[in-house]
Amino acid sequence: MSGLPPDLDAALVAFGSRRPLLVASDYDGVLARLRDDPSAAVPEAGVAEVLARLVDADRVTVALVSGRGVADLRTTSGLSGPFRWVGSHGAEFDGPLTGELAARRDALVTQLAPVVARVAGARLEVKPASVAVHVRPVPDRVAAAALLDEVRTLADSSLTMKPGKDVLELAVTDADKGSALLRLAGELGAAATVYLGDDVTDEDAFRALGASDVTIKVGDGETDARHRVPDTAGALAVLERLADLLDA
Repeated sequence: MSGLPPDLDAALVAFGSRRPLLVASDYDGVLARLRDDPSAAVPEAGVAEVLARLVDADRVTVALVSGRGVADLRTTSGLSGPFRWVGSHGAEFDGPLTGELAARRDALVTQLAPVVARVAGARLEVKPASVAVHVRPVPDRVAAAALLDEVRTLADSSLTMKPGKDVLELAVTDADKGSALLRLAGELGAAATVYLGDDVTDEDAFRALGASDVTIKVGDGETDARHRVPDTAGALAVLERLADLLDA
């Protein structure tokens, strides 16, 4: 027995009978626990091993899809292998951003840096395609909420707001995880896709994928995913069950 909910287990069994397949996952909150310091978010025990099993399976592609930039994701995760890496919510797919987009991002940094600096504990993160305001470490929760509200008012219509758990990201492109996954699945000719995600930005992927795909929300909260597991341990159990099915 897998220990997974029966409907999810049945969906994985059906998924595993098809080929070619795309197995994709968000990183933070799914393969690694959320941390106040994003650079400390190392993979949970067993993640590297199960991803290696999955990527070795016949006609299976494994993709890591993140709001992080690809370089940051590679460095922080320490993962290596023939994975597909999709960063910056899909903006980094086939290469780095153009100089024009980078210049827009840098102007946003200049605008927001003094605003964020006024709130103790808040942090401004500069990504390849966006700027993220983190308030998880802010002890004054009223001040944290007020900061995110102020950042929203400063965002102009050319930016895409991507709210998350104690973070608001302002992207200079309208790429999202859903469009990136559809693009990758189409490129691969995938018969079906599994996607695991925990955050608001993963809902784009859950909504974009079709009836033959398996969408899995990790953790609490409203979701358009068809299945749910409670935490990173549950996510690992899903991947291990998939690896067992694909090895059979």
